[in-house]
Amino acid sequence: MKISILVFGSKNFITTLPDQIRDASAFSIEVINNVNQAVSYIQITPPDIVLVQASNDGSLELCYWLKEQTKLSWIYCILLEDRPQLLAHRSDYGWEWEFEMNAIALKQGADAYIWLTPKDNRDLTMVDLTINQPLLLAQLTAGLRKAQKYRELLRTNDILSTIALSDALTELNNRRALDWELPRQIKKARNHRTSLSLIILDVDYFKKVNDTYGHLVGDRLLQLLSHRLQHNLRCQDTPFRYGGEEFVILLGNTNYDEAIVVANRLNRIVSEQPFTINNQLSINLTVSLGTSCLRAEDDANGISLLERADQHLLQAKAAGRNCAIGCKNENFFSQPISHLQVVSS
Repeated sequence: MKISILVFGSKNFITTLPDQIRDASAFSIEVINNVNQAVSYIQITPPDIVLVQASNDGSLELCYWLKEQTKLSWIYCILLEDRPQLLAHRSDYGWEWEFEMNAIALKQGADAYIWLTPKDNRDLTMVDLTINQPLLLAQLTAGLRKAQKYRELLRTNDILSTIALSDALTELNNRRALDWELPRQIKKARNHRTSLSLIILDVDYFKKVNDTYGHLVGDRLLQLLSHRLQHNLRCQDTPFRYGGEEFVILLGNTNYDEAIVVANRLNRIVSEQPFTINNQLSINLTVSLGTSCLRAEDDANGISLLERADQHLLQAKAAGRNCAIGCKNENFFSQPISHLQVVSS
């Protein structure tokens, strides 16, 4: 993968850089000399390294802004000093002054500060300046190492987050993921003034499956059920394994009437076809479902929303199981089907 470099400076400034950096096969370089454009570019396409021409307007502001951005602070910023007034004083004021200038540059947000060197004592222009190429290439190597470590950390965090928020058996989101996602969806629904509903789904007589065929068959049945649910949900629906044989499905942009339609459809999808465990065993399964829709008085964490759906689930079980129940203005909707059958073939 090419190293991406943003050069904040003039096109003439590029001529002072080592030929290796301008090698298109190794580096991807973008040149911008406007600080606002540079900020927009970094936000949209973060580079690995930023080379900043000190004499360019907004150079120190860009360095400072970059280090203030928590999610972008890993970008390696190299400030290249080419300001004539500072270069002229460099030899007059000695090393202590130069060290002080280095400290100021690093405090402003630069990761490295490199002085360009005048070729002679003429009036300084860009063509009269050279750069310590080995030093710059060494700093580029340090910057690339930092970027690579950051990317590795991101990949590791993504893996750990996936593990932490995923149910190992069903590969659905787990209850911890629901605890994180439900408040976010509630906030989004209220900000956009859209509907939000959820379904709590429970497998009917699941203990009978475990008692009859063992927990390994029960685990396989939950896996098959999860796959069937997942493959029959809409794009705005998100399933979670809530615990045991119980599942929660968040229904984005979905009102009361639509939620009960979805619940009845899932009920039918589960019951209409047996689940094949192996060549010798298929199991017919049914589920009970309770739905609820977000109300103005519901809390921000979704506890009351879940409790209401759970109450409707209990009513579905009391009504004979294998049905979906929701509530709109205290009017219940239900669609009874048949009881669970366990069939061996």
